[in-house]
Amino acid sequence: MRMRPAFTRFPVTTTRRRQVETIELNGSFYSLVLPQSVRRWMAETPDDFLFSVKGSRFITHMKRLKEVEVPLANFFASGLLALGPKFGPLLWQLPPSFAFDEARLEAFFRMLPRTQRAAASLASKHDARLEGRAVVEASHRGKLRHTLEVRHPSFDDPRFHALLKKHDVALCIADTAGVFPELQGVTADFVYVRLHGDTKLYESGYSRAALTRWAKRVRAWSDAGQDVFVYFDNDAKVRAPFDARTLRALLDGRTVPRLPKGIADAGEPARETWPAWQPRP
Repeated sequence: MRMRPAFTRFPVTTTRRRQVETIELNGSFYSLVLPQSVRRWMAETPDDFLFSVKGSRFITHMKRLKEVEVPLANFFASGLLALGPKFGPLLWQLPPSFAFDEARLEAFFRMLPRTQRAAASLASKHDARLEGRAVVEASHRGKLRHTLEVRHPSFDDPRFHALLKKHDVALCIADTAGVFPELQGVTADFVYVRLHGDTKLYESGYSRAALTRWAKRVRAWSDAGQDVFVYFDNDAKVRAPFDARTLRALLDGRTVPRLPKGIADAGEPARETWPAWQPRP
């Protein structure tokens, strides 16, 4: 079991890569990665580094998980297989307007490759857009893990949790400062957490008290035998790297780093003052 606090976005400075064990690739949500970029990231990171990968918004937000075999093939053929042993969990984030649809999720989960070799087989079905640049061979035999982040209240349903467990997909535990529902539960052999902001979505940092509470939860998951991935996505005001380092220090029992000059400290108003979740179009 391992505990991996880190932050989203890439590329970052080499110094920051050495301070964490993993990075969540957020750019893969917006566009297909390039093989040369992946090879550079591989060369610039330690052997035990892991890259979690955010799934394409074309699949989740535009196609809304329907008729996505070719888009999935293109996604995996884009260069991700070059990650090899550094290929971490895959995050699939659904839009706030996407309500629980058991049949659609069942079909999508069945399409997801569970090993890198299965991903290579799927990647070979890419379309003409990737001709001449596709990576369709797996150099590593590793398994692939998947996690799903949802933002609609209809997912607070026992059938959803049962479906995740059936397909060994981790429920993404997402803290969104009260903007979206925060679902709880362990549905796979790992836990995936995204911390989007303590009091303001994408902007606010996490107070020492808040990070201490998260450290307690991370330890409990780890003690239960789960691998735990924690990513800070509160990067609008450059708090994510500091918060990741602070959580790592709390978990290791080390001295908590000082807040860099020029970055505001995080206060923590009472939770009842947080905005109520409202459905979005």
